[in-house]
Amino acid sequence: MKHIRNFCIIAHIDHGKSTLADRLLEHTKTISSRDMQAQVLDDMDLEREKGITIKSHAIQIDHVHKGEKYTLNLIDTPGHVDFSYEVSRALAACEGALLLVDASQGIQAQTISNLYLAIENDLEIIPVINKIDMDGAMIPEVTDQIVDLIGCKPEDIILASGKSGIGIDEILEAIIDRIPSPKGNEEAPLQALIFDSVFNSFRGIIVYYRVVNGTIKKGDKVKFVHTSKEYGADEVGILKLGLSPKQEVRAGDVGYIITGIKNAKEVKVGDTITLVSNPTQEAVKGFEDVKPMVFAGIFPVSTDEFEELRDCMEKLQLNDASLSFEPETSQALGFGFRCGFLGMLHMEIIQERLEREFNQTVITTVPNVSFYAYTTREKDVKIIVNNPAQMPDPSRLDRIEEPFIRAQIITLPDYIGNIMTLCLGKRGILINQNYLTPTRVELIFEMPLAEIVFDFYDKLKSSTRGYASFDYQPLDYRESDIAKMDILLNGDKVDALSALIHRSRAQDFGRKLCSKLKELLPSQQFMIAIQAAIGSKIVARETISAQRKDVTAKCYGGDISRKRKLLEKQKEGKKRMRQIGNVEVPQEAFLAVLKLDD
Repeated sequence: MKHIRNFCIIAHIDHGKSTLADRLLEHTKTISSRDMQAQVLDDMDLEREKGITIKSHAIQIDHVHKGEKYTLNLIDTPGHVDFSYEVSRALAACEGALLLVDASQGIQAQTISNLYLAIENDLEIIPVINKIDMDGAMIPEVTDQIVDLIGCKPEDIILASGKSGIGIDEILEAIIDRIPSPKGNEEAPLQALIFDSVFNSFRGIIVYYRVVNGTIKKGDKVKFVHTSKEYGADEVGILKLGLSPKQEVRAGDVGYIITGIKNAKEVKVGDTITLVSNPTQEAVKGFEDVKPMVFAGIFPVSTDEFEELRDCMEKLQLNDASLSFEPETSQALGFGFRCGFLGMLHMEIIQERLEREFNQTVITTVPNVSFYAYTTREKDVKIIVNNPAQMPDPSRLDRIEEPFIRAQIITLPDYIGNIMTLCLGKRGILINQNYLTPTRVELIFEMPLAEIVFDFYDKLKSSTRGYASFDYQPLDYRESDIAKMDILLNGDKVDALSALIHRSRAQDFGRKLCSKLKELLPSQQFMIAIQAAIGSKIVARETISAQRKDVTAKCYGGDISRKRKLLEKQKEGKKRMRQIGNVEVPQEAFLAVLKLDD
């Protein structure tokens, strides 16, 4: 076991984690040159197209150092704040981490956040400055930033380039010399921590785990502690580029097991695998359950596909444990699911994966966060409000609390004014401002999560020309003036377009939404009134005029009363049509709410 090293690569988004992983695999000849491609561990088309890592990927590397053979288990992690749960799972399976910092960009918000996660898990940190061969590389400045941040010596920092392969030998040497080998007892009862799983339509569910104590052999009878279910280990092995079967996987190693499980609910990330014959007395301390930040409804376009969508969601949840969902019904959209996501990018990725991997066309409703409501009758009983339909009646409402976050923004001093304007406009409170270096300033705000859910990140990028990095942690719930805004079409509520919004922003939001709907709804033979209402008070209105048929065309000459009679008759018909007429809401209208430009 002293020849095993488990490590992961952590960094801010786009600092070159996947490229560095490519070079490590190429240098150690883990992957033949024929199989080599850019971002080799990112196996989803979506990851390649967007150039980001969405899933953590584990792979085993064999490396000879000073005549001895070492086994290195590498986990490449995502960098975006929405996927920090993936990072926490990878850290739970490792003893060390490579902290990557881009030489031209310096330390960013997500670098600091991932570093704190690693320190909480007691990992050995190896700082690496990447992209040193770029024209804009600021090696001395970035070295000072890292020394200030983690208190290491400047000579401990490795200079590297994932593109050209500089410094790869030094990184491999540091992994072997600095990262401790896993502690565990091969003779003890089996304890293996599940950190991921994938669905394979031929073989069932493939579970990835890290063995803490004991040994797991092919053919063993195993038990999942959390679900108390027992299975036979049909195949065990380690993770190379594909699955590599072995007779046994020992303590300290990262491996997979195939037991022929078909039901997605039977596997829970963070569960412990043990042997039926010699069970462990205690489960491995797993990682905490994920807390979704953003909630949205996902509905099939046709209601007949509800069960099929449920299957697809369960299979997707295996591969992405941070997705949570429960059934929900809507008057406008029928049966669907209320889903919890870690952020807007996460929501976009899930929607895209449902369409690509499972051929599911879905409608997504307005995303919102979860509020706590208290009624006048029971002031201590909190009601969790995940969507506008769950909001108690305003006459019984005592108060409502919304979640606040601590936002950390790192930027250049030139853009402080723009960021202040943006954050204060989003009801933010400035808590702290300090200069990390003369050219790096860190701003800390406390802000309502509801304000950053929509388009905050895009606005931050455009107002700082991309020179700002953003990271957030949940804080607490605070009392706030939140109102439920309904959209009425001809006096009928469309529940899928309702939104929970701060009262000060409601009128503005209502106006924009009504004018957007006016563009998108097809005109009918009767007049359609689009109204935004808070309770019984209308805060905005637009009108779509009726299509008019020229009923007086056949009257030429004669008395004016003949024309008037025909027009009156048409008016009566339109009035009757309006009472029985239905307004069809096209799918674009639901998506338009997500893309309201300020």
